[in-house]
Amino acid sequence: MPFRVVLLIAAAAIFFVLPATLDFLADWLWFGEVGYRQVYSTAITARAVAWTGGFVVAMAWLIVHARLALASMSPAPMSFTTREGFSVALPTRDQVRPLVMILAAIASFLIASFVASQWMTLLTWWNQVPFGKADPVLGHDASMYVFTLPALELLRGMLFGLVLLAAVGVLGLYFVSSQVALTPFGLRIEPRARRHLAWLAAALFLVLAFGAWLGRLQEIVSPSGIIQGASYADVHGRMPAALALMLASIAAAGLSAATAITGSTRHVITGAALYALVLLGGEGYASLLQRFAVSPNEQVRETPFMEYNIAATREAYALDRVEERELQGEASLSKQDIENNRATLDNVRLWDHQPLLETFGQIQEIRTYYDFVSVDNDRYQINGQNRQVMLSARELNPAALPNRTWVNERLVFTHGHGLTLGPVNQVTSEGLPVLFVRDLPPVTTVDLQITEPSIYFGELANDYVIARTGEKAEFHYPKGEDNVYTQYAGNGGVPLSSFWRKLLFAAHFRNYQILLSDDITSESRLMFDRQIRRRVAKIAPFLVLDEDPYPVVSDGRIWWIQDAYTVTDRYPYSSAAGRVNYIRNSVKVVIDAYQGSVTFYLAETTDPIVQTLARIFPNLMKPLAEMPADLRQHVRYPEDIFAIQASVYATYHMTNPAVFYNKEDQWEAPVVDSSGESQRMAPYYAMMKLPGERDAEFIQMLPFTPRRRDNLASWMVARSDGEHYGKLQVFQFPKQTLVFGPQQVVARINQDQVISPQITLWNQQGSQVIQGTLMVIPIEGSLIYVRPLYLRAQAGRIPELTRVIVAYQNRIVMEPTLDLAMARLFGQSEREAVPEKPGETAVVPPAAGTRPPAGFDAATWERLAMEARDTYRRAVDAQRAGDWAKYGDEIKKLGELLDRMRPQR
Repeated sequence: MPFRVVLLIAAAAIFFVLPATLDFLADWLWFGEVGYRQVYSTAITARAVAWTGGFVVAMAWLIVHARLALASMSPAPMSFTTREGFSVALPTRDQVRPLVMILAAIASFLIASFVASQWMTLLTWWNQVPFGKADPVLGHDASMYVFTLPALELLRGMLFGLVLLAAVGVLGLYFVSSQVALTPFGLRIEPRARRHLAWLAAALFLVLAFGAWLGRLQEIVSPSGIIQGASYADVHGRMPAALALMLASIAAAGLSAATAITGSTRHVITGAALYALVLLGGEGYASLLQRFAVSPNEQVRETPFMEYNIAATREAYALDRVEERELQGEASLSKQDIENNRATLDNVRLWDHQPLLETFGQIQEIRTYYDFVSVDNDRYQINGQNRQVMLSARELNPAALPNRTWVNERLVFTHGHGLTLGPVNQVTSEGLPVLFVRDLPPVTTVDLQITEPSIYFGELANDYVIARTGEKAEFHYPKGEDNVYTQYAGNGGVPLSSFWRKLLFAAHFRNYQILLSDDITSESRLMFDRQIRRRVAKIAPFLVLDEDPYPVVSDGRIWWIQDAYTVTDRYPYSSAAGRVNYIRNSVKVVIDAYQGSVTFYLAETTDPIVQTLARIFPNLMKPLAEMPADLRQHVRYPEDIFAIQASVYATYHMTNPAVFYNKEDQWEAPVVDSSGESQRMAPYYAMMKLPGERDAEFIQMLPFTPRRRDNLASWMVARSDGEHYGKLQVFQFPKQTLVFGPQQVVARINQDQVISPQITLWNQQGSQVIQGTLMVIPIEGSLIYVRPLYLRAQAGRIPELTRVIVAYQNRIVMEPTLDLAMARLFGQSEREAVPEKPGETAVVPPAAGTRPPAGFDAATWERLAMEARDTYRRAVDAQRAGDWAKYGDEIKKLGELLDRMRPQR
């Protein structure tokens, strides 16, 4: 073998084979560590089988045709003379054959690589589970479109490519061998070449016939006019035309075969003309049908197809399960109604995600190398009471380390520490959030303990680290002038138990330090792919992941819950929402923030797509019932699927085709002005008692307004607790009743003679007012609107919750707390709150006439209660008048009175 060839092979091995081998070995160890090596081996095997099959078929096909074309070439040297008298030598068969084989191998390699990339398409087709739903036109089960059609399209594409490559290749070879030549009289084709090319033309027409047959299926899942799926013109025009085109293609293939047999080229020309005529005629007929038969009578013609589209879309997004209820909307609320819904009002979210994230970053990051990535909503049993909380994990950001050395980034600073957690509606007298869990190490003021706060796997972490490194301890958390160190005691990561593993990962990560560092021992563990979404996607790339994984405190440790979806864009007659037209929240994934373990739980057992995946990967998912009970209490209906369902339901709640066609009752999420910007409301989590229910529960909700109108039409909720998990409900208001929508409430707030000047005044005094999310709070049959106001000093970065605006019917009030605002709207209550001492949460001045606590006689208690009530009213009057000095004095007096009213111990 020539030295140059050997050198070329060696270079190819170094640049292509070696990196791929290193990646494979590293991933093999990684999948073994997480316990999903069978998933990896299934994927690798499927890729290998698909690649081998594609390569063998493509290579065999191309070689057969190449050999037939090469046979026409002379084995002896030949030449021809040009008009100018130059002699041109033609290559011999032996000279051309190696080049042809190399080109065929390259083309086969590319085709095989494409087929291998579609390994999941082939596996789902082979293991498909029927949907049990047939399309209304052709009568095929939905699995035909979801699983079989993509595989058939792959086959058609591969066949078309092979025929086209063979035709181009043999045409070139025949041209070189002078079997095909351009003459002054046209194209000259020798009988041998004509016969070969005619057979290839017959094969091409057969592939086109196959494509025409697939075209009928594709009409069922393609957009058409006002709906997704085949319309009147498609069913009565394009689909019959596709059948005609299929027959024309078969006829053209027969005529091409006749050319191959008889040698007459007019047969293949006739076949091509027939194909073109039917193709153009079919499209022209469908266009004329649309223009002259459908457009003048569109509603009547398309009614059956709109019914198909409505039914299929509601099924595809699980909207056929939505429970619809009617509400009065403007029922008058009493003080008793407010007390009966105290669990709802006690959990109104007053902290927006962004202001709270900024506040956490200022008061709880502690060091520059810690970072809070996002704020999440959840509910916990706090001191025996179900409370909605907002929490954020404190993760390590290596990019912010003051001294970024390899040792610091990989061996010392390896993990984040703890989280911050607090109620959604409580603030200190300084306007900062009340924190149930805070500081380093985690300090808790409630019965929620964190015994293992280390976060090795999170939303931010992705670079590799090495734990348990000899005598060198890992940084745990700062403490005064010193630091506290720890040694990893978990099982996460790949053990670096041998020299060969160190060598492998040194080469894989291109870091020689892994091989040479004395701190890395046989007990060390290498952790990589630590970012949780990347970690889950690496194991299950066939699942679509929710954008918002969230942390959970359970059993003294921190876990992550990642929602995953099964989707398709091929569900028959279903309209698309973005890139999908079918979605199910079929999988819940739990990731241990300390160990890195990943557990998949099957949440939607009736979904045929996830059932198909379970056939392919039988050991991937566990039943949801096997999820630990404490973690199951924190499972919530995810945001992404609810946003998609809500956007689709805004149109597809209309089930009457006539109403649907005219879009008479289309809804949309309200557009709300916030701090000078207009933005559409997004779904939000809340803890509330739904109408007709006994207890408050954790839900996600979104209000709707009529399209291009501001009044409220309805609101949609997704329930998350217990047996009600996953249930969707829509509460509609009467169309003849005006219920103020969010934008109308915002406009009234901005026009309020007390609130608007005060906001303007604050903005002109070196501060910035941040208007929070307007929350729609259903109470019984009515609505209350709540909007928090945050104040941020021009020189500072910490937003403080300063005021709460509450709107009910025609009344709007602004108070320091929600309870004070509710008291002004609905009368005094034992839950009214005023600021107490700095650093303490709001307290309540007791109502006169209530039973005195131990240590007080009735007369003294009544006198103090009346005095506290009068002081509170003076404070409110001063606040309304903008006399903040008097307001402060009265609040101070009220605090002193409340101190005197505390029970003696």
